[in-house]
Amino acid sequence: MILSCIAVDDEPLALGMVCAFIEQTPFLKLAGRYGSAVEALRGLHQPAMQADLIFLDIQMPDLNGLELARVLGRGEDKARIIFTTAFNQYALEGYKVDALDYLVKPFNYDEFLRAALKAKNYFELIRRPASEPAPAPVAVPAAPPGPEDEYLYLKVEYQLVRVPLSDILYIEGLKDYIKVYRRSETKPLLSLSSLKGVEDKLPARRFMRIHRSYIVALDHITSVTRGTVQIGGETIPVSDSYREAFDKYLSRWK
Repeated sequence: MILSCIAVDDEPLALGMVCAFIEQTPFLKLAGRYGSAVEALRGLHQPAMQADLIFLDIQMPDLNGLELARVLGRGEDKARIIFTTAFNQYALEGYKVDALDYLVKPFNYDEFLRAALKAKNYFELIRRPASEPAPAPVAVPAAPPGPEDEYLYLKVEYQLVRVPLSDILYIEGLKDYIKVYRRSETKPLLSLSSLKGVEDKLPARRFMRIHRSYIVALDHITSVTRGTVQIGGETIPVSDSYREAFDKYLSRWK
């Protein structure tokens, strides 16, 4: 399978590097190179243009890469996007426009190739002829009855991460994502998810929502006051709407 690709970047050196990487990859074909998202949009609207994959910078004048991705839309019949950017804070936005992968500059050919192979696997899957039988499903034995699942599964930067429940200290909900604070790491995990969605996955005997923005691990609470809980060095507020349930829990401490 050969994938037709275009590269879009307003930095000539970065654009040249991506084009060189495309040309040295046997299953990729360079169909176009553009110094702006506006030029790329014009090129993609040409009748002769067929692009499977777009290597797309984000920070560009006039029309940035995220805006171009929104204009192009989603769907299996659309070109898929691999973002190439120097700023990893755009990863969450990349999720929202259904990007296939996200390369943070400066990246080397090995990193580029891993992203390209992911694209190749994707297109091979969706383009399998209807007459070609799908691989036989692998029989998975039913899980034996036992204790609640001991892990929380989160989407973090284009991968699924398994987080032991025992490692979670507390979870903070922000506008479109959550931060999961853990005992084993100083940096929180950032995941595109809602606090309510995560709350529904957590066992109520071990976790409690005490604020519209916070869920805490009950086992890791070290001290409490009327309006706050202490977990390690962090003080987390208890809001009025969750106080009754939390006071009921506190009654077990007495």
